[in-house]
Amino acid sequence: MTTKTIVQHFPNITILTNEPLSNYTYTKTGGPADFLAFPKTKHDVKQLIDYCKQENIEWICLGNASNLIVRDGGIKDVVIMLTEMNHVSVDDTSITAESGAKLIDVSYDALKHSLTGLEFACGIPGSIGGAAYMNAGAYGGELSDVFYSADIIFEDGSIKTFYKDDMDFSYRHSVLQSLKGIVLSVTFHLEKGDEVSIKEKMDELTHLRESKQPLEYPSCGSVFKRPEGHFTGKLIQDAGLQGHMIGGAQISEKHAGFIVNIDHATATDYVTLIKYIQDVILEKFGVSLEPEVRIIGRK
Repeated sequence: MTTKTIVQHFPNITILTNEPLSNYTYTKTGGPADFLAFPKTKHDVKQLIDYCKQENIEWICLGNASNLIVRDGGIKDVVIMLTEMNHVSVDDTSITAESGAKLIDVSYDALKHSLTGLEFACGIPGSIGGAAYMNAGAYGGELSDVFYSADIIFEDGSIKTFYKDDMDFSYRHSVLQSLKGIVLSVTFHLEKGDEVSIKEKMDELTHLRESKQPLEYPSCGSVFKRPEGHFTGKLIQDAGLQGHMIGGAQISEKHAGFIVNIDHATATDYVTLIKYIQDVILEKFGVSLEPEVRIIGRK
């Protein structure tokens, strides 16, 4: 595949070449994408996938690259980011959002229409598609609580609607993690509520987030899944690791469940520090920590 071929083939889609993904990831790390495409419509996505299948080209979708680490070697072939697909519509108690919309923004759209159920998401920066992929959650709520359906395009170009029972939701998991597909849009079923009460709850959760999380530094959010019977942050604190640095990546001094980029960290710094934390916690406490963050790309 040549630069000329793919760029000329899609004149209506923005496609950048050899583009540093550090410009887009929330950790501000990551090597280049050979080709970085920003489709604007479902039709654009289908065209890209059909073209990649026809030309035997690999592709990957990143959502908005929030809960993600891209290795310093970058990503070969085509990377699809859906940030320009962010339309949201409201119909009575249902909200349908394209996959590139931010979950936090959709929670505020729900507030504007006095719809309750998405308050937990008011501090989650991930995209709608990524949230469905990992069943995102916070403060006792999860996407699966309000999920109704999702339109998903698969690598053969087919588009299917998955309902809640199809999604195999569990803690930070959905069936999408074992399928090769892209979420195009998600529909939520909410309930009518009181706008003042909804706003009070969102303000409370926003205050908790701002007071406890290291929002002043780039990070990928919560790094590890919560191990059964334990709290990740406390395990890391009890191991004496809080504040530990490798390169420019540091275990946050504000919240030990976060790794922050405080001094031009590389993705390798992040990955090495994650492995170090896993090794220490396993040795000291016999607890295996499973990353919540996706780690992808070439070494």
